[in-house]
Amino acid sequence: MGIMRKAAKTVGGKDIGPVGLSMPWAPIAYPAATKILKAALDNGANFWNGGTFYGTPTNNSLHLLNHYFTTHPSDADKVVLSIKGSYDHTLGPQGSPSALRAAVDAALAILPPHIKKIDIFEMARVDPNTDVEISITALAELVEEGKIGGIGLSEVSARTIRRASAVCEIAAVEVEMSLFTREISENGVREVCEELDIPLVAYSPLSRGWLTSTYRTYTDIPAGDYRHRLPRFSERVFDTNVRLVNAVEQIAKRKGVTTAEIAIAWVVASGGIPIPGSKDVERVARNSRAGDLVLSEEEMEELEVLGEKFEIKGERYGDLIQQCDGQSSPFYNLVAAVFEHGQLLARSALSAPQSFRFERQDTKIDEEASIAVFRETSAEICISPGVAHDADEGDHK
Repeated sequence: MGIMRKAAKTVGGKDIGPVGLSMPWAPIAYPAATKILKAALDNGANFWNGGTFYGTPTNNSLHLLNHYFTTHPSDADKVVLSIKGSYDHTLGPQGSPSALRAAVDAALAILPPHIKKIDIFEMARVDPNTDVEISITALAELVEEGKIGGIGLSEVSARTIRRASAVCEIAAVEVEMSLFTREISENGVREVCEELDIPLVAYSPLSRGWLTSTYRTYTDIPAGDYRHRLPRFSERVFDTNVRLVNAVEQIAKRKGVTTAEIAIAWVVASGGIPIPGSKDVERVARNSRAGDLVLSEEEMEELEVLGEKFEIKGERYGDLIQQCDGQSSPFYNLVAAVFEHGQLLARSALSAPQSFRFERQDTKIDEEASIAVFRETSAEICISPGVAHDADEGDHK
């Protein structure tokens, strides 16, 4: 028996398709990018997710969106736009009222509302030095002033979602969600979003390429590819993790679709809004259409069983929470690898502090304790270059 598709979700006051789009993380030529955005919208992917730091200070998501909506002004009202921001590459998340206002004003200077309104503004990560209630109150004032349409959260715990929602309505919560990453079903995030009727935006629904069936063996990963820095792609665990991919592929073959389509359809059926990204127009169109794929109850159960049968080895990003120099941190190295692989970000975007530490109440925590907290609270960690903070110290007192 087939599972009925859920009714269209409403985000930012507009109905959106079952699948959205993640904007390019690094700058690409406008003509190519415009084709990708147009293909997504033409195939029903009208929820777009980007960031002020997706690129350089002079060439990021907002610049691309300005170009696109200037070229295609009639598309502006069709798209629900979510932008992550208020993150400083040196200082980390900035959640103070003044910082949030400055971040929004800077974004509007690049993408003025008359070209395209920012329907949702997300704090890229929760500022560990500012109570989330203060940050949300500041953003609510910007909503009242008409500068942004709504407020989103990214990589937060269930407790933080409740705290933020007690202040005002939260338009969306963005988390990592895929057949490889199912923690939100265990840490309360999915439950609280369902309870409070908050749309759940799922980034990395294809688990950074795992669920595209591109990587069958460890040697399939090109030399210099950033995946070599991701623990789940390490040679030590590759053969263990690829078993899940092979099993999902068997389901896809029976259904006459691709592994990626099964992966995206699973996220949709599980209540998420997947936002896959791609630089290939045909793949963007195929990913967008995957939201129309209906999985039977038996297929959903089979996919759930696979998640229990094949335990995924390796952290999503590695041991990010540790006391170390910014330029020796695993995530800094990962970002550097992306640039080495051809991503054209400016050196200013790679700037990292001389040092950083995992902080709680202005005290240092040893590495063992830090990693322990990371494993317990992986839903809410600052994973941006050069910074690793406990984003909600109240969760772990």
